[in-house]
Amino acid sequence: MVKTIVVCSRKKNVIIIIYAVASNHAHIAVLAKTYRDAISYAEEVKRVYSMHFRHKYGEAKILKYSDINVQSLDTDWYLRNALAYIPRNAYDNGAENIADYKWTGFRAFFRKDVPVGTRPVSSMTVREWRNIIHTGDNLSDTRWTVNSEDELEPYSFCDTEYLEQAFNGDEAFFYKCVGGVNVAEMIEKLVVSPRTRKTDSEFIKELDAVAQRWFFTNARSLTSEQKARLLPYVFRTMKTTIPQMARALGMERDDIKRLLNLTA
Repeated sequence: MVKTIVVCSRKKNVIIIIYAVASNHAHIAVLAKTYRDAISYAEEVKRVYSMHFRHKYGEAKILKYSDINVQSLDTDWYLRNALAYIPRNAYDNGAENIADYKWTGFRAFFRKDVPVGTRPVSSMTVREWRNIIHTGDNLSDTRWTVNSEDELEPYSFCDTEYLEQAFNGDEAFFYKCVGGVNVAEMIEKLVVSPRTRKTDSEFIKELDAVAQRWFFTNARSLTSEQKARLLPYVFRTMKTTIPQMARALGMERDDIKRLLNLTA
């Protein structure tokens, strides 16, 4: 699965920050040019891994009913907690030490040296790319490396600089966040919430919280310009409808459709 995540990031032109693969799900934080690009990447990971699974185990459509949830990390708090929560998934998969868990990028960060005993993927043969990296793509321009067990080294493809800057270059701060992240809260925000339709009162409460973060006021008090800025974010990150947004913001449905570039 890790190799699929990495190969697809190159194809879809996104940059992996950190990731974690568990027995029945995966979390990946990426830098993407647009929200649509991030969705396209997630869909490609699902498609390619499903094909790989079918080829290897003879089981078709293994991920047919698997969900894809893509969230924008729009504040420093949200970003840091998500980046800390992702490697914490190693514990959910039985790991006693996150650094020893093979299927997360945790060990790539705040390193004092480059991993030894690795070899560059770019120097492999076409046959090795197919057999080891599981792709027919030409990887001669990559900076990826594999270890002695032919596992991709996260140090070679994760954006370590971005994550370390998110934690102010403070290794202790990063570890403290990983150890202290509110797992239940992040599961709600990253996993449960995007799948659950809220009642109007619940939706308005969440909407007010976003409006306070962005504009220091409640949703009903937003100006027309502020509502126009907020709408795309709300529409793509919350499980809601045009009528519900219209009720919550005191707007006409057609105006919301127009601002979201949706057909009437």
